[in-house]
Amino acid sequence: MAIGWEKEMFELVGETGLLLDNESKTRLSKDYYWYSPVLDRRLKEKLADGIVLPAEEREVPVVLSLAYRHRIPVTVRGAGTGNYGQAVPLEGGIVLDLSKLDRILEIGEGYARVQSGVKLGVLEKRAREAGQELRIYPSTFMKATVGGFVSGGSGGIGSITWGNLWDGNVLEAVVYTMEEVPRRLVVTGDDLFNYIHNYGTTGIMTEVVIPLAPKTEWEQTVVQFDTFEQAVAFGEALAKEDSIRKRLISPMEWPIPSYFLPLAKVLEPHTAAVMVEATDGSGTALKELAGRYAGRIGHIIPASQYRKTIGLSDFTWNHTTLWALKTEPTVTYLQAGFSPDNYLEQVRTIKQKFGDEVLLHFEWVRGGGRIIPSSLPIVRFVSEERLYEIIRFFESVGVRIFDPHTWVLDNGGRGEVGGMERKKRENDPRGSLNPGKIIYRPVENQTT
Repeated sequence: MAIGWEKEMFELVGETGLLLDNESKTRLSKDYYWYSPVLDRRLKEKLADGIVLPAEEREVPVVLSLAYRHRIPVTVRGAGTGNYGQAVPLEGGIVLDLSKLDRILEIGEGYARVQSGVKLGVLEKRAREAGQELRIYPSTFMKATVGGFVSGGSGGIGSITWGNLWDGNVLEAVVYTMEEVPRRLVVTGDDLFNYIHNYGTTGIMTEVVIPLAPKTEWEQTVVQFDTFEQAVAFGEALAKEDSIRKRLISPMEWPIPSYFLPLAKVLEPHTAAVMVEATDGSGTALKELAGRYAGRIGHIIPASQYRKTIGLSDFTWNHTTLWALKTEPTVTYLQAGFSPDNYLEQVRTIKQKFGDEVLLHFEWVRGGGRIIPSSLPIVRFVSEERLYEIIRFFESVGVRIFDPHTWVLDNGGRGEVGGMERKKRENDPRGSLNPGKIIYRPVENQTT
């Protein structure tokens, strides 16, 4: 790295915009990769050479231009709530922290235009005050930023109705390229797919437009079942019941509910639980549907208490893993796509093979318009070799695994990234944006 870039950067962003102390570099070079013992071992020593925090969008292209001229890698960061090392600088350089770009620019009818650093929890509050709400958001939404979610996430609470990020849940994005004179791109339509869940490898996203839904009064209900199969089957039936509006359907096998200490007094022991957010007034229909699967209504949080106390969504999606880690620090997780047509058979086969070594919970979602049993299984970690034995068995019975123990987009949550790779070559000819997260050979000869 060329000597003197720090002085130039200081002149561009000022004393509060450039952090070079070890504490800041250590703290802001990390995300939640420690959910994975594999990533924890490989990433915990990675460190940026400096943290840059632009206060205005106009500073972003200037910073990128300087980094381009000095051949400094740039890794973008939101709130650092990602689990795959998305925000970890594999090759040092600059971590570009966009948390100061936190202005809500506009809340219109059915949409919000925001800077990337806006926290999803803040936006949800503002939207609900305006009679609207987020369509989808992760379980980390109180800390996670809009840009971080779009660039590093996929789906979450609300996906049972609205699908994932690729299902029309991003309308527009402002993106800067990594060149000597960075271009400001306004991206819409199908080209957005090259920037959703891209880890900041194809451009730096500074502004996003997302759709909003009409505000709904949500009642939260725990439905209890004697068996996990009953719980999952009820979840499928509820997912397909169009007369009941839903934001969350999360079936969990025992002992997963035992990890949820704040709910310990209100959950039945040794039973499966389904965490549900449904429209206020749907309790009678829920009770009737649960009864068909030998289920019963348990704890209820009335709509009047929504967002005023800990919510059921705080125990779902990958927050389930977080609660499990508090009790069993050696567990980890997988990301699994079960078959909509024979998921119960897959569940039986997996449980017969692994017993309590693998604990299952599902998130019923829509994907491409279809109801899908998504899952984030908890695994009692023994070794990396055993973890991949489990992964191979899942795949052998037709369960698709999106590997959360890799930082490489090609191997993890995106699968085929050919279009994204082509866009990276176009927008980042030297391969300086979050290097190592997409495997490819840069177009430009590095000696020129």
